[in-house]
Amino acid sequence: MTVQKIYEDAVGLLKQLIATPSYSKMEDGTAVVIKNFLEVNNVSPTRFLNNVWAVNEFFDSSKPTILLNSHHDTVKPNPQYTKDPFTPIIEDDKLFGLGSNDAGGCLASLIATFLYYYDYPNLKYNLVIAATAEEEISGYNGIEALLGNKEFKQTLNGIEPECAIVGEPTTMNLAIAEKGLMVIDCTAKGKAGHAAREEGENAIYNALDDIEWISTYRFPKQSKWLGPVKMSVTVIETENKAHNMVPSQCKFTIDVRVTELYSHEEVFETIRQNISSEAMPRSMRMRSTGIDTEHPLVKSGLQLGKSCYGSPTCSDKALMPFPALKCGPGDSARSHTADEFIYLNEIKEGINTYIEILKPLLIG
Repeated sequence: MTVQKIYEDAVGLLKQLIATPSYSKMEDGTAVVIKNFLEVNNVSPTRFLNNVWAVNEFFDSSKPTILLNSHHDTVKPNPQYTKDPFTPIIEDDKLFGLGSNDAGGCLASLIATFLYYYDYPNLKYNLVIAATAEEEISGYNGIEALLGNKEFKQTLNGIEPECAIVGEPTTMNLAIAEKGLMVIDCTAKGKAGHAAREEGENAIYNALDDIEWISTYRFPKQSKWLGPVKMSVTVIETENKAHNMVPSQCKFTIDVRVTELYSHEEVFETIRQNISSEAMPRSMRMRSTGIDTEHPLVKSGLQLGKSCYGSPTCSDKALMPFPALKCGPGDSARSHTADEFIYLNEIKEGINTYIEILKPLLIG
């Protein structure tokens, strides 16, 4: 199969994905589209929940495996769209549509790359393509569920993939490190009272003292690739509906982006010791990750003239207990924006680059 043919097919697949709503936890339609596309291309995919996966034709369980992964769920379109988010439109070499950039272009390009190598005999590694769900919400039924799935594990002979390429828009540069994510729910306490009288203790003011510390504190260690730990208060609310009541409770949420120099537990303990509000982490699953610059995938990308960087955003890479390189066509700055798009030549470049990054590992 020629690169031109798989590129044309990839664009066609991406158009179908755009036209099929696939909000997180509602990806059934795109799972069907992806499964059908693989079957039309003489691949026998397996579906688990809303995750679709397949292995190369000459899969050999005695060989190590490289996982090619991206997601097919999307966020909801923001209200500033001027185009129909579910109508794929090509204008000025741009393909518009919800999920075109994040991460439909990456997924279509990885599927195209998988098809390019699908029937190669004597590859040094097996290939697994996995189109997964719930990435946008860090859900439990996406890549994490697939990696733990009995059939998936049996196919790989109980051995986890040796490494992975995770498709996210990076302009095809190499995101070798990624900040982890921890969301902390906090509750500041006070005492209810009438706003017109000098009574009560305002929980909002107590919360503001803690928020001031959060906004100004700097963790001492800074990562070479990821910079400092970043804390942002993103939600604040009280249960009060009456304007004349001093609130006894104020809740706020901290979005914490953690580098590889700190564990989630260390960061949480520092926060807990320095604020008076009660604090509770929602989850500590999304850890900071990194892949060594000497890893064959990274070295191959560098030889193609790509550059390494640390990514401030989180992806399914955080849920993989093996080295993973985040790399894909498109630009992260376009993700979740109105009238989202990807350039067609970015898809073509993405396919070519994926093929060339993998070539030294698969063929030598």
